[in-house]
Amino acid sequence: MAMAGLYRRLLPSPPAIDFASSEGKKLFIEAIQNGTMEGFYRLISNFQTQSEPAYCGLASLSMVLNALAIDPGRKWKGPWRWFDESMLDCCESLENVRTRGISFGKVVCLAHCAGAKVEAFRTNHTTIDEFRKHVITCSTSDNCHVISSYHRSALKQTGTGHFSPIGGYHAGRDMALILDVARFKYPPHWVPLSTLWEGMNIIDDTTGQNRGFMLISTPHREPGLLYTLSCKHESWVSIAKYIMEDVPLLLKSEGVNDIQKVLSVVFSSLPSNFGEFIKWIAEVRSQEDFGQILSTEEKARVAMKEEVLKQVQETGLFRHVAAFLSSANSCCQNLPPLGFEDNLPNIAATVCCQGAEIWAGKYGSLNGYCCRETCVKCLNANGDKAVTVVSGTVVNGKCEQGVDILVPSSQTKQSCSCSASSNYIGMLPASNDVLTALLLALPPETWSGIKDKKLLQEISSLVTTEKLPTLVQEEVLHLRGQLHLLKRCQENKIDEDLGAPLS
Repeated sequence: MAMAGLYRRLLPSPPAIDFASSEGKKLFIEAIQNGTMEGFYRLISNFQTQSEPAYCGLASLSMVLNALAIDPGRKWKGPWRWFDESMLDCCESLENVRTRGISFGKVVCLAHCAGAKVEAFRTNHTTIDEFRKHVITCSTSDNCHVISSYHRSALKQTGTGHFSPIGGYHAGRDMALILDVARFKYPPHWVPLSTLWEGMNIIDDTTGQNRGFMLISTPHREPGLLYTLSCKHESWVSIAKYIMEDVPLLLKSEGVNDIQKVLSVVFSSLPSNFGEFIKWIAEVRSQEDFGQILSTEEKARVAMKEEVLKQVQETGLFRHVAAFLSSANSCCQNLPPLGFEDNLPNIAATVCCQGAEIWAGKYGSLNGYCCRETCVKCLNANGDKAVTVVSGTVVNGKCEQGVDILVPSSQTKQSCSCSASSNYIGMLPASNDVLTALLLALPPETWSGIKDKKLLQEISSLVTTEKLPTLVQEEVLHLRGQLHLLKRCQENKIDEDLGAPLS
């Protein structure tokens, strides 16, 4: 009785050469000797098979992100942070990718959201010689990788559009090694670079755009050191639309005549769940693994976060935001709940709940878990400045787990206590500085509709990034880039934006 389905495909050769064949092995050895297989080892250590027939773009990207050792900042399974196809959903829903696949531009968007540095090129805005140069560059290094978007027909293979990373290059034969993520269909194989270029040069019927390739590497420093935008809550679409489209229109009204009125216009109509959109990035760790000792890396990261926090709070805009929020709270103005927790004891309880999620191995599985204790304390780092630590003890029956969160502080002196009544205002990233960072990240044209010329000049001076210190400037520009990509994804125009190289 015949079995249903397909078991692999015969690799068309020529033009391809099976990586595991005698000739493929010979090419591999020669390429190693010529130094053009340096990127191969980290890629092959993270090689994965796409889990759905249309997940080639997601599988290629998660493979490259893991090869570059980029921390996703969110759990995959259990306590482990690791990129998986299921986590790459900020620019396109997984259901849409499962049924229709994903475009070149959306993969670029995903790579940006994941924290990678991306340079994307369509074939109509570059040349085969430039492509070859980039392939050689990434093949002689392990800190950048190339993902190719091509049509399989040029390689005489079945199927249509496909994504896969390039694992190496053979200079003598001018061939690239494709690490095909559809391993159930074709094995890794060598192809002439000119043939691969021909496949990339075929128009994508869905977008009407040329295909191409992207260079993915680690950024000069970790993006979003203290702040990041989150697409995990479904409300991100309405929030992105509000701050990028609605705010500029609201600022054109006649009554906007001073800075406090500007802030009132922006903050008074914030969509619900706004606090789920912009977050401050915490350092969370298990007490069992680390105890009372701070590693050199932890101390360095906390110190950098504290410097960013300090620089944000030294801006003129921060003083206006703090004054507005203080006035709004004291005068009982009708501001929507911002969703930010500014009180460390309350954050301790939240951390405890997050610890319960870690204990459970997935979000939303808190049944049977409780927080027996929360505490705010200080750890001395070998005579250095003490680090504020919020601790929680998660209890499940007879088992318990201690979880710590390292909190950046803008104060030179900290009060460390397990008392829920202690005053920690100003110590940690809170609504004042989170909102300041977001306002700084808005595109400069946001404010252009303000009719009062003197006010426009004043607000433009407050939000300019040119004179900001380097760390906070990088933080703000990263947020601005995230905003732009989210807006384009929300409008489904990311592929039109990639008519020219994007980095």
